[in-house]
Amino acid sequence: MARYLDVHPENPQPRSIAHVVDILRKDGVIAYPTDSCYALGTRIDNHQGAERIRKIRHLDDRHHFTLVCADFAQLGQLVHLDNSAFRAIKAATPGPYTFILLATPEVPRRLAHAKKRSVGVRIPDHPVVSAILRELGEPLLSSTLLMPGHDWPMTEGWQIKEELDDALDAVVDAGDCGTAPTTVVDWTDGTPEVVRVGAGDPDRF
Repeated sequence: MARYLDVHPENPQPRSIAHVVDILRKDGVIAYPTDSCYALGTRIDNHQGAERIRKIRHLDDRHHFTLVCADFAQLGQLVHLDNSAFRAIKAATPGPYTFILLATPEVPRRLAHAKKRSVGVRIPDHPVVSAILRELGEPLLSSTLLMPGHDWPMTEGWQIKEELDDALDAVVDAGDCGTAPTTVVDWTDGTPEVVRVGAGDPDRF
Protein backbone atom coordinates (compact mmCIF):
# COMPACT_ATOMS: atom_id res chain seq x y z
CA MET A 1 0.00 0.00 0.00
CA ALA A 2 1.35 3.40 -0.99
CA ARG A 3 1.99 6.06 1.62
CA TYR A 4 -0.22 9.08 0.87
CA LEU A 5 1.38 12.46 1.57
CA ASP A 6 -0.69 15.63 1.18
CA VAL A 7 1.94 18.32 0.58
CA HIS A 8 1.45 22.08 0.26
CA PRO A 9 2.15 22.99 -3.41
CA GLU A 10 4.06 26.19 -2.61
CA ASN A 11 5.47 25.62 0.87
CA PRO A 12 6.04 21.86 1.19
CA GLN A 13 6.27 20.66 4.75
CA PRO A 14 9.85 19.58 5.61
CA ARG A 15 8.58 16.57 7.56
CA SER A 16 6.64 15.30 4.53
CA ILE A 17 9.61 15.86 2.23
CA ALA A 18 11.83 13.92 4.66
CA HIS A 19 9.36 11.00 4.54
CA VAL A 20 9.42 11.00 0.72
CA VAL A 21 13.21 11.04 0.59
CA ASP A 22 13.44 8.25 3.16
CA ILE A 23 11.19 6.12 0.93
CA LEU A 24 13.36 6.89 -2.12
CA ARG A 25 16.56 6.03 -0.24
CA LYS A 26 15.00 2.68 0.62
CA ASP A 27 14.61 2.06 -3.14
CA GLY A 28 10.97 3.09 -3.27
CA VAL A 29 9.01 4.26 -6.29
CA ILE A 30 6.90 7.41 -5.92
CA ALA A 31 4.34 9.45 -7.85
CA TYR A 32 5.14 13.15 -7.55
CA PRO A 33 4.07 16.51 -9.02
CA THR A 34 6.06 18.55 -11.53
CA ASP A 35 5.52 21.79 -13.44
CA SER A 36 4.00 19.88 -16.36
CA CYS A 37 2.18 16.84 -14.92
CA TYR A 38 2.57 14.05 -12.38
CA ALA A 39 5.49 11.66 -12.84
CA LEU A 40 6.87 8.41 -11.48
CA GLY A 41 10.29 8.54 -9.87
CA THR A 42 12.98 6.45 -8.21
CA ARG A 43 16.72 6.68 -7.54
CA ILE A 44 19.02 6.35 -10.55
CA ASP A 45 20.79 3.34 -9.02
CA ASN A 46 17.53 1.51 -8.29
CA HIS A 47 17.41 -1.07 -11.11
CA GLN A 48 14.34 -2.73 -9.61
CA GLY A 49 12.60 0.64 -9.36
CA ALA A 50 13.16 1.28 -13.07
CA GLU A 51 11.64 -2.08 -13.90
CA ARG A 52 8.66 -1.34 -11.66
CA ILE A 53 8.04 1.92 -13.54
CA ARG A 54 8.25 0.07 -16.86
CA LYS A 55 5.76 -2.47 -15.57
CA ILE A 56 3.32 0.21 -14.37
CA ARG A 57 3.38 1.97 -17.73
CA HIS A 58 3.74 -1.19 -19.87
CA LEU A 59 7.02 0.06 -21.36
CA ASP A 60 9.74 -2.00 -23.00
CA ASP A 61 13.51 -1.81 -22.58
CA ARG A 62 13.76 0.82 -25.31
CA HIS A 63 11.99 3.42 -23.19
CA HIS A 64 14.30 6.24 -22.18
CA PHE A 65 13.84 7.70 -18.73
CA THR A 66 14.42 11.36 -17.92
CA LEU A 67 16.94 12.38 -15.27
CA VAL A 68 15.30 15.09 -13.17
CA CYS A 69 17.79 17.48 -11.59
CA ALA A 70 17.67 19.97 -8.74
CA ASP A 71 19.70 22.65 -10.49
CA PHE A 72 21.93 23.46 -13.43
CA ALA A 73 25.09 22.35 -11.64
CA GLN A 74 23.63 18.87 -11.18
CA LEU A 75 22.44 18.77 -14.79
CA GLY A 76 25.90 19.76 -16.02
CA GLN A 77 27.43 16.68 -14.41
CA LEU A 78 25.20 14.40 -16.50
CA VAL A 79 25.42 15.88 -20.01
CA HIS A 80 27.90 17.61 -22.31
CA LEU A 81 27.08 21.27 -22.99
CA ASP A 82 28.71 23.55 -25.55
CA ASN A 83 28.48 27.32 -25.13
CA SER A 84 25.29 27.80 -27.16
CA ALA A 85 23.48 24.92 -25.41
CA PHE A 86 24.69 26.16 -22.04
CA ARG A 87 23.29 29.68 -22.56
CA ALA A 88 19.95 28.60 -24.03
CA ILE A 89 19.24 25.82 -21.54
CA LYS A 90 20.36 27.93 -18.58
CA ALA A 91 17.89 30.63 -19.66
CA ALA A 92 15.03 28.11 -19.96
CA THR A 93 15.53 26.36 -16.62
CA PRO A 94 13.89 25.67 -14.33
CA GLY A 95 10.88 25.05 -16.55
CA PRO A 96 8.73 22.47 -18.37
CA TYR A 97 11.42 21.33 -20.83
CA THR A 98 13.29 18.07 -21.37
CA PHE A 99 16.63 18.35 -23.15
CA ILE A 100 18.23 15.42 -24.95
CA LEU A 101 22.00 15.76 -24.83
CA LEU A 102 25.08 13.56 -25.02
CA ALA A 103 25.64 11.84 -21.68
CA THR A 104 28.78 12.09 -19.58
CA PRO A 105 30.38 9.02 -17.96
CA GLU A 106 28.37 9.90 -14.82
CA VAL A 107 25.27 8.44 -16.51
CA PRO A 108 25.00 4.63 -16.25
CA ARG A 109 25.26 3.03 -19.69
CA ARG A 110 21.89 1.31 -19.26
CA LEU A 111 20.16 4.72 -19.04
CA ALA A 112 21.68 6.27 -22.16
CA HIS A 113 20.64 5.75 -25.78
CA ALA A 114 22.49 2.64 -26.98
CA LYS A 115 23.87 4.24 -30.16
CA LYS A 116 23.89 7.99 -29.50
CA ARG A 117 24.87 7.80 -25.79
CA SER A 118 22.32 10.55 -25.21
CA VAL A 119 19.98 11.09 -22.27
CA GLY A 120 17.04 13.32 -21.41
CA VAL A 121 17.49 15.78 -18.54
CA ARG A 122 15.33 18.44 -16.99
CA ILE A 123 15.01 20.89 -14.08
CA PRO A 124 11.33 21.29 -13.10
CA ASP A 125 9.92 24.53 -11.74
CA HIS A 126 7.80 23.14 -8.91
CA PRO A 127 8.48 23.74 -5.19
CA VAL A 128 7.63 20.18 -4.13
CA VAL A 129 9.90 18.28 -6.49
CA SER A 130 12.61 20.92 -5.96
CA ALA A 131 12.44 20.26 -2.22
CA ILE A 132 12.58 16.48 -2.77
CA LEU A 133 15.62 16.80 -5.04
CA ARG A 134 17.48 19.10 -2.65
CA GLU A 135 16.86 16.77 0.28
CA LEU A 136 17.76 13.67 -1.75
CA GLY A 137 20.97 15.20 -3.08
CA GLU A 138 20.88 13.38 -6.43
CA PRO A 139 18.76 13.32 -9.59
CA LEU A 140 15.61 11.25 -9.93
CA LEU A 141 15.05 8.64 -12.61
CA SER A 142 11.65 9.68 -13.92
CA SER A 143 8.84 8.96 -16.38
CA THR A 144 5.55 10.78 -17.01
CA LEU A 145 2.62 9.17 -15.18
CA LEU A 146 0.74 8.28 -18.35
CA MET A 147 -1.04 4.96 -18.05
CA PRO A 148 -1.50 2.48 -20.93
CA GLY A 149 -4.52 3.37 -23.06
CA HIS A 150 -4.89 6.84 -21.53
CA ASP A 151 -4.60 10.02 -23.58
CA TRP A 152 -3.69 12.20 -20.61
CA PRO A 153 -1.69 11.76 -17.39
CA MET A 154 -3.59 11.48 -14.12
CA THR A 155 -3.90 14.84 -12.36
CA GLU A 156 -5.29 14.03 -8.92
CA GLY A 157 -3.30 12.47 -6.10
CA TRP A 158 -6.30 10.56 -4.72
CA GLN A 159 -6.87 9.04 -8.17
CA ILE A 160 -3.23 7.95 -8.39
CA LYS A 161 -3.45 6.46 -4.91
CA GLU A 162 -6.65 4.62 -5.81
CA GLU A 163 -5.39 3.17 -9.09
CA LEU A 164 -1.75 2.46 -8.21
CA ASP A 165 -1.93 1.75 -4.49
CA ASP A 166 -0.26 -1.66 -4.77
CA ALA A 167 2.32 -0.58 -7.34
CA LEU A 168 3.82 2.45 -5.56
CA ASP A 169 5.50 3.16 -2.24
CA ALA A 170 4.28 6.77 -1.98
CA VAL A 171 1.95 9.26 -3.64
CA VAL A 172 2.94 12.90 -3.15
CA ASP A 173 -0.23 14.93 -3.64
CA ALA A 174 0.24 18.66 -4.22
CA GLY A 175 -2.95 19.27 -6.16
CA ASP A 176 -3.58 19.40 -9.89
CA CYS A 177 -0.44 20.27 -11.84
CA GLY A 178 -1.85 19.96 -15.36
CA THR A 179 -1.80 17.38 -18.14
CA ALA A 180 0.65 18.84 -20.65
CA PRO A 181 3.97 16.98 -20.85
CA THR A 182 7.28 18.79 -21.19
CA THR A 183 8.45 20.29 -24.45
CA VAL A 184 11.32 18.08 -25.66
CA VAL A 185 14.36 19.63 -27.34
CA ASP A 186 16.98 17.37 -28.95
CA TRP A 187 20.45 18.93 -28.84
CA THR A 188 22.53 15.87 -29.71
CA ASP A 189 23.59 17.24 -33.12
CA GLY A 190 24.76 20.57 -31.73
CA THR A 191 21.66 22.56 -32.68
CA PRO A 192 18.23 22.50 -31.00
CA GLU A 193 15.42 20.52 -32.60
CA VAL A 194 11.99 20.61 -30.95
CA VAL A 195 10.76 17.01 -31.17
CA ARG A 196 7.68 17.41 -28.96
CA VAL A 197 5.67 20.52 -28.16
CA GLY A 198 4.30 20.51 -24.64
CA ALA A 199 3.98 22.90 -21.71
CA GLY A 200 7.14 24.86 -22.49
CA ASP A 201 7.17 27.56 -25.19
CA PRO A 202 9.01 26.01 -28.17
CA ASP A 203 9.64 29.34 -29.91
CA ARG A 204 12.64 30.17 -27.73
CA PHE A 205 14.47 27.31 -29.49
